[in-house]
Amino acid sequence: MANIQILRRRIRSIQGTTKIVRAMEMVATAKMRRTQQRALAGRPYTEKIRQVIADLAIEPRIKGKTLPLFQKRDVKKICIVHIGTDRGLCGGLNTNLNRMVADFILQQKVPVTVITVGRKARAFARISKLEVRAEFSGISDRPTMQDTMPISHLVIDDYSKGEVDLIYLAYPDFISTMVQKPTIQTLLPIEPAKLPPGQVAEYIYEPNPFSVLNDLLPRFVEMEVYHAILELIASEQSARMVAMRNAGDNAEDLIKDLTLSLNKVRQEMITKEICDISGGAEALTA
Repeated sequence: MANIQILRRRIRSIQGTTKIVRAMEMVATAKMRRTQQRALAGRPYTEKIRQVIADLAIEPRIKGKTLPLFQKRDVKKICIVHIGTDRGLCGGLNTNLNRMVADFILQQKVPVTVITVGRKARAFARISKLEVRAEFSGISDRPTMQDTMPISHLVIDDYSKGEVDLIYLAYPDFISTMVQKPTIQTLLPIEPAKLPPGQVAEYIYEPNPFSVLNDLLPRFVEMEVYHAILELIASEQSARMVAMRNAGDNAEDLIKDLTLSLNKVRQEMITKEICDISGGAEALTA
């Protein structure tokens, strides 16, 4: 028979845990709305800059000229910018991303190095004994472009110097509150979006298209890295809100089960005491 004190102690402990996870759910919900808005607001800008780059890339005055970030080389080494969270308690967000990155690395036939963003990505790289080029962590829930500049400048420098021949971004893409899709996309070399046949944006570039494109490409890489981190933060808060809600619901179900068990034990004890009293009374009257 279960001990009443043990059951009561477990119920109090779970009730305390429930209060914590409900508070964390409320905090994540408040942050989630803000981070989702920032992630969604950045998408139109990214699409527009891709269109401008596509228009510049087909300019007659650009063709034949060398742009380092456009240049494709024989792939001898790959770099992955692995963007994970700093904290846990966000369901399978990091696990799914780490699994996808691990599968991707196993498929490669050339050496792979990683740049980790976030403590969870760093832990994964160390456990997997990957070659780590650099580590970044401590990025706030409200990052600015300036906060992500060191990451962007590092990948641009490594590619421009020929230290790596292909760079990928790995991050969770925010789809909805319930769905965050692990994604790997090519960051460098830049492949401009293809314009529909016959469509050419009517822009006038000053001083000339080559100078504009040469200055625009690094800004594009910076924007891609920044936007990937915004997608991560929106995915993290959404996943954490869902995880805390599920944890709270499971804790309440467990409390109900323990309370039922406690009531059964108390009823058994009361019944036993009544039987003992009745037996004693019968013995006295015999």
